[in-house]
Amino acid sequence: MTEPLPFSGSILCQVNSELGEGPSYDPATDTAWWFDIKGRKLHELKLGSATKTVHALPFMGSVFAVIDAKRQLIASDQGLFVRRADTGALDHLVAIEDKPECRSNDGRVHQSGALWIGTMGRSAEKGAGAIYHVAGTTVTKLFSHVSIPNGICFSPDGATAYFTDSAVNHFMRVAVDPATGLPAGAPEILSDESGSPGDIDGAVCDADGLIWNARWGAGTIDVYRPDGAKIRRHAVPVVQPSCPAFIGAKADRLLITSAWQGMDEAGRAADIHAGRTLELGIAVRGRFEPAFRL
Repeated sequence: MTEPLPFSGSILCQVNSELGEGPSYDPATDTAWWFDIKGRKLHELKLGSATKTVHALPFMGSVFAVIDAKRQLIASDQGLFVRRADTGALDHLVAIEDKPECRSNDGRVHQSGALWIGTMGRSAEKGAGAIYHVAGTTVTKLFSHVSIPNGICFSPDGATAYFTDSAVNHFMRVAVDPATGLPAGAPEILSDESGSPGDIDGAVCDADGLIWNARWGAGTIDVYRPDGAKIRRHAVPVVQPSCPAFIGAKADRLLITSAWQGMDEAGRAADIHAGRTLELGIAVRGRFEPAFRL
């Protein structure tokens, strides 16, 4: 494996989130969204004007998706909520699970309009979480005994889902029904990263089927082919990148969230950009995220 390609990007947001996560992009409004899960904040950045707004939340949000021009979806430790785009008002939609000791973590919307959402223990307790499929208000458990669900994304044709338990560090793939996003077979290992530095964190799949994965603890964005071969590594100026998302009018830019969670004072001093939101600085062939179907 070659050395990571040097970072040539920029800092999109100077705010140091404790746990920056769940980035998304709304092309209709040219707006990037992401969370500070631990800080209970939703960040909004209008790219064209560079206007930044931070919305306080009454819960720990982790996944954002568009429903339509007036409504947005937020996954949180208190379930799924519909957010009014104009006022920010929140209405509870459905519970994910009845486990107050857990919170939501990584997730994405499948091309069918269904959401895959992972849960985990608030202190990452072993096997406390799971990965769920949400179609409208119907919640179906897909995989149990998950410690830190991450890496959820889907191939361009909607026929393959990717995911991981970061505590195990096996990047997984599973065939899914393109019409529903439900598994159509048993998961298999795409790439065994258990002996490699860092953890598989958030991921997104581009228009060519390449998987862009944030490598928590290793300070890189790794790029995989659909067969699991790792073909590139891009260095980023943070130790704990957490999740990428395609942004811009052509989905040709890559935003990356990061975190200072777990760092002591010396660690934060050494990693001055920890928790900031970055742009990788290279052209990518991305795709816009589907809307959640409600």
